[in-house]
Amino acid sequence: MMVENSTTPLTGKALLQKVKELSHLPRRETAKRCGYYTVTKSNETRVNLTDFYDALLGAKGIPLDPGSGKDGRGREPTYRVSVHKNGQIVIGATYTESMGLKPGDEFEIKLGYKHIHLIQVDDEKTSEMNTNGSSVDE
Repeated sequence: MMVENSTTPLTGKALLQKVKELSHLPRRETAKRCGYYTVTKSNETRVNLTDFYDALLGAKGIPLDPGSGKDGRGREPTYRVSVHKNGQIVIGATYTESMGLKPGDEFEIKLGYKHIHLIQVDDEKTSEMNTNGSSVDE
């Protein structure tokens, strides 16, 4: 079907590099050479500038659709959770990934009147607190 160019449109750094190389060409030709086109049954080439521009903006770190995730289920974090029927509160992977947490990382739970503090357990800080105690520097 598609005789020219690759069948998979370029994205990310590869797209930015190709656009730079083809800066002397018209937009439609650049989009076509980057793989943003389809060939109809009657063998006409249709350039898809919308997908091309979306990919270009995404490659530059400006996604127009922040709700679309890699797996298609993504959404913007709301920083709110609900207590489930079983009494548990689940903090999703979006939050743990953004903090760089890994499986096995531990937290101390401090309960307040209407809040819960999760304090990451760090061996260095814990031992530092134990040696310094609660004394105030004078």
